[in-house]
Amino acid sequence: MAEKGSGVETEIAEALEIAQSASGEREIDLGSEEAKAGAESSAEPEPEESQDEPAPVDPATLKSRKAFARRQWRRRWLAWRYLIVGTLVIALLLGGIWAVYFSTWLQVKGTSVHGSMKMTSAKEVVEFAAVPVGEPLATADLEAVQVRVLNGLPMVRSVNVSREWPDKIRVDVTERTPVAVVSIGGRLRALDETGTVFWDYKKAPSGLPMVNTVTGTNSDALREAAAVASALPASLAKRVDHVEVTTVDSISLELRNDKRVVWGSSAQSDTKADVLVALMKAEPDVARYDVSVPGQPVTSKSVD
Repeated sequence: MAEKGSGVETEIAEALEIAQSASGEREIDLGSEEAKAGAESSAEPEPEESQDEPAPVDPATLKSRKAFARRQWRRRWLAWRYLIVGTLVIALLLGGIWAVYFSTWLQVKGTSVHGSMKMTSAKEVVEFAAVPVGEPLATADLEAVQVRVLNGLPMVRSVNVSREWPDKIRVDVTERTPVAVVSIGGRLRALDETGTVFWDYKKAPSGLPMVNTVTGTNSDALREAAAVASALPASLAKRVDHVEVTTVDSISLELRNDKRVVWGSSAQSDTKADVLVALMKAEPDVARYDVSVPGQPVTSKSVD
């Protein structure tokens, strides 16, 4: 029994030794792995390239990209510019129409009168013009203003009416120029070169010849007499006492020194005036000059 017990103990002892030896080998293996891991951790890791940094771009590629971006922008601008320009044009057009026809900026607010005036005044012109204050200046009836001034002021020969932006109507006045004085119905009236009677005189001004008419003298005869008077040089007109008018073809000048000039019609009045001046210098003592045919003037010492 003793031997048998010692054998069992021997087997147990051997089993323990095997277990201890196996346990030691595992500790050695674990130690070697830990040592290897420690060695690996103690060694510095090699730096790796950062994945966030972009790779450098060469100049040719960069230039190509910029050119492409410019082309893209140009295409967009070409596509949109017509629309933008058209919108601006329409906006300006609508704004202009509103400003001209509907806003208060360009409404008529007054009258501007211009011209050298001796027989009338700017106040009278404004009164007869009667411009439409408050209406759009663009649609103001300029012709109506012109007619009102001409009809209301007979001493005005012509009127030019225009728009004076932003808010006035401009009236340029040209008065008639008297060339003679005619007595009609006991009134002394001014006569211009067209034969128009337009002004009253209390006393005939010096330097203007009188026009004497017979009963029944019509406007045509007056127009002829006015044409003759306007053709006279100032130095000759001062020597004329009056112009006798019988018909359109029978006009004569009565000079202040009791001399007479047979004129005929108003045809070639400028030439007749030049011939008369020359005759009066060449033959100052004659009483009658006939220049009705200027190419063949006749003089006589008798008035008749």
